Amino acid sequence: MSLDNTLDDEDTFKILIATDIHLGYLEKDAIRGNDSYNTLDEILKCAKTNEVDFILLGGDLFHENKPSRRCLHNCITMLRKYCMGDTPIHFDILSDQTVNFNTSKFPWVNYQDENLNISIPAFSIHGNHDDPTGAEGLCALDLLSASGLVNHFGHSQSVESIEISPILMQKGNTKLALFGLGSIPDERLYRMFVNNQVTMLRPKEDQDEWFNLFAIHQNRSKHGPTNYIPEQFLDDFLDLVVWGHEHECLIAPSRNEQQLFYVTQPGSSVATSLSPGEATKKHIGLLRVKGRKMNLQKIPLKTVRQFFIQDVVLGDYQDLFTPDTPQVTKKVENLCYAKVTEMLEEAERERLGCPLTPEKPLIRLRVDYSGGFDTFHTSRFSQKFVDRVANPKDIVHFLRRREQKEDNKDEVNVDYGSLSKITAAEGLRVEDLVKQYFAATEQTVQLSLLTEHGMGKALQEFVDKDEKDAIEELITYQLDKTQRHLQARAVTTEQEIDTEIQRFRDSKKNTTEEDNEIKEAISRAKAHRMEQGNEPADADLSNELALDSDEGSVPSAPPTRGRGRGSRGRGTRGRGRGAAASEPKPASRGRSQKSSASTQNRSIMQAFQATSQRSSRTSDEVIIDDSDEEMPLMKATRPPPRPAAASSSFTKYSSQSQSQSSKGVAFDDSDDEDEDPFKGPSHRSRR
Repeated sequence: MSLDNTLDDEDTFKILIATDIHLGYLEKDAIRGNDSYNTLDEILKCAKTNEVDFILLGGDLFHENKPSRRCLHNCITMLRKYCMGDTPIHFDILSDQTVNFNTSKFPWVNYQDENLNISIPAFSIHGNHDDPTGAEGLCALDLLSASGLVNHFGHSQSVESIEISPILMQKGNTKLALFGLGSIPDERLYRMFVNNQVTMLRPKEDQDEWFNLFAIHQNRSKHGPTNYIPEQFLDDFLDLVVWGHEHECLIAPSRNEQQLFYVTQPGSSVATSLSPGEATKKHIGLLRVKGRKMNLQKIPLKTVRQFFIQDVVLGDYQDLFTPDTPQVTKKVENLCYAKVTEMLEEAERERLGCPLTPEKPLIRLRVDYSGGFDTFHTSRFSQKFVDRVANPKDIVHFLRRREQKEDNKDEVNVDYGSLSKITAAEGLRVEDLVKQYFAATEQTVQLSLLTEHGMGKALQEFVDKDEKDAIEELITYQLDKTQRHLQARAVTTEQEIDTEIQRFRDSKKNTTEEDNEIKEAISRAKAHRMEQGNEPADADLSNELALDSDEGSVPSAPPTRGRGRGSRGRGTRGRGRGAAASEPKPASRGRSQKSSASTQNRSIMQAFQATSQRSSRTSDEVIIDDSDEEMPLMKATRPPPRPAAASSSFTKYSSQSQSQSSKGVAFDDSDDEDEDPFKGPSHRSRR
């Protein structure tokens, strides 16, 4: 510890790094209910003991989108206990804080608030579990931010483009640029990177003197063609990336040889699933930054519950039994009993001398019974260990291996550099696909009432913002307007009606009138969604992430509502259609299913003749805009004090690679305390 004190001078940033704390996970469980709270207490105590400059959290501080009162109370209590005090802050904020904390009504860092006494500032991005929801886009972190306990940053309010503005800090001669991007659906963010819609801003002056630290919360491993973010998408001027969301602890920084930055993956501090990635020993990181050099010290967590997992393939024990052996099921059960006992004995040996570790470990035995073996009763088997393990209900998990396909294509050699340079014509949106379809299709299936631009916009709203009423409202709006136009023209025959509709449609193409009509229809869709869907919103949000738990808990079904789709299935973000076919379907926004179908099937001529019988919308209809478009900032009445040498000028940084001959970031991952982590020349250079 004395050596550390000699290294921590007035030019060295000390940052405690942690991600995926999942506060409140299984808080109602009699055995594991306090695990996440105990670990957060240990993390904050470690920050205070090491006298860090600030804490950096990489998302998923809370496990639920709407944490319980107990969860919020425990979190606020611990933050107040460890992060408030008289210890002075030794670094300054140089950037425009109204941009860095643009979602807060107190847009300045909490330690500069004259009403608060902060000793350790905590900076956090949001994750996919505690992400902003609702019309106002609020999350649990915003509650902590408004109370002055956490500085929430990295919240992007636009779905069209993202500009990441860093928090610029300076301690002595060391300059640190802290970038952050909260969780965004991976497919959407992937598409935005491909279309060059993500921009990271940099200071215009002395760019080579800044250490660039980036916190992100996305899939790092590939779960699908676009359901992850490749490291190569990130800008190459970065020095260290703190990657949240992945629960496997890979905290030792790994170097990306293409972009020449380091990536550290601290992992979760509590096991939320019984998978191999969670069995890795849990750590947090103590990052030291001095100039352009860094050192990351791994700190093992002692309050984390032990987790052991083992795989057993029954086909490998042919010397003991085969599927045809008499009483083979009993022999398989005895083998599993021996394996579980071995893991319990190993857990007992590791726990010796560590009183903070919980007594009962997590045990998972995955049994591959392929080849004709039968399973045994797992619940009866688990009763033998009910007093020795923390998860007695799911110790044994039976599975069958799928045969590997031999024609798998090698997808390793992907040129991400060329992928990120795809032009706008190649990175098509839904709106562009609609235009291409109608440009190539036959004349008999062309749109007669809507324009391609209008239909494309409505589909874009449906896909990107889950605005399910957008298409229906656009058709209804255009139908009403076309009927009024035909009445004014006094056309009567069907041929004249078709001709006039075509002329009326073509006259609005690519005009401001067309754009205004589309916006009006989409606004109406949002207004109807708010009017019809806000009542049970609170009840829905409490269950919204219930199926995200890897424990397989099934939440109670939320109240039925919507446009005749029955109760909503959960399991992904957004509005699912999970109703059983046998359930009765409610009426749609005051209309019956029958009337809705008849309206869609009637011809333009029939609609025109029946227009006097339809009730038209009033012009003073309330429009509620809950879109994700960028909102104007609410400026504070009292601007925070900032140093006179504040730098608020930025330059946009292209995603294209640039020379890094002057980058000069040195990393020393040695755990030997006898060596100076900041010594040695730079070893980062562009080949």
